Amino acid sequence: MFCESLARKKKILVTGASGGIGSAVAEEMARQGAHVLLVGCDASMLEKVQARIAEHGGSAQVLVADLLVPDDRRRVVEVCLALPGGLYGLVNNAGVNHFAWLEDQTEALLQSQLHLNLVVPILLVRALLPALRKEKCARIFNIGSTFGNIGYPGYTAYCASKFGLRGFSEALRRELAQTDTRVLYFAPRATNTTLNPEHVVALNQELGNVMDAPDAVAQQAVSVFIKGAPYQYVVGWPESLFARINAVLPRLVDKALGKQLATIKKYTKS
Repeated sequence: MFCESLARKKKILVTGASGGIGSAVAEEMARQGAHVLLVGCDASMLEKVQARIAEHGGSAQVLVADLLVPDDRRRVVEVCLALPGGLYGLVNNAGVNHFAWLEDQTEALLQSQLHLNLVVPILLVRALLPALRKEKCARIFNIGSTFGNIGYPGYTAYCASKFGLRGFSEALRRELAQTDTRVLYFAPRATNTTLNPEHVVALNQELGNVMDAPDAVAQQAVSVFIKGAPYQYVVGWPESLFARINAVLPRLVDKALGKQLATIKKYTKS
């Protein structure tokens, strides 16, 4: 089922909206006519996003919240449940990664990646389903990563969280198959945001990996969001091909990544 547009001020919640892909998606949603609820920890950054949206004639509201904190998450949910007409879209974008060998990561770093990238989206969806059911053709839009399809050295916990988010999205899509709520999983490849520090950018440059601009990723994301299809979208070539190869012939990807392992390890020590 397709949605014709976002022109009726449909209400869409975007987590991690203070920068990177999140703010770019929020601004693109607003340009398409949505009223965007901006969620993040940094009030000043969220207000800047809100101001840019207003400059272009759009509308947005700021919800300052640390989604790892149950009371903050509950407050966001309460705002959404009280929205007249319900919530049209939930964009689970907030996330974190840490590029390092597994044994060099602390327990706190591992838990934060798994909790923010996987557990928080699951809890938000569960809590917001009543608000989403009030809208026809509502969207649950989970932003993952190509590392949700391809296990990559140095990103063990991040990959685990994104593989989990992809599996959650697939299972939920099937669970809601007889409703008109759509569940979509969108997987960007490397993107030029602050989530990727200098040594990760240097690694991608040495390996020849393309890094997309957040605005370009956001335009693709919003296009998929509006169409409601495909239900799983991997950004970029050859990353989308590697994702398919890894699903059926993982040993080929093992060999390819094995040739890069020394280079990857060098940058985890940067």
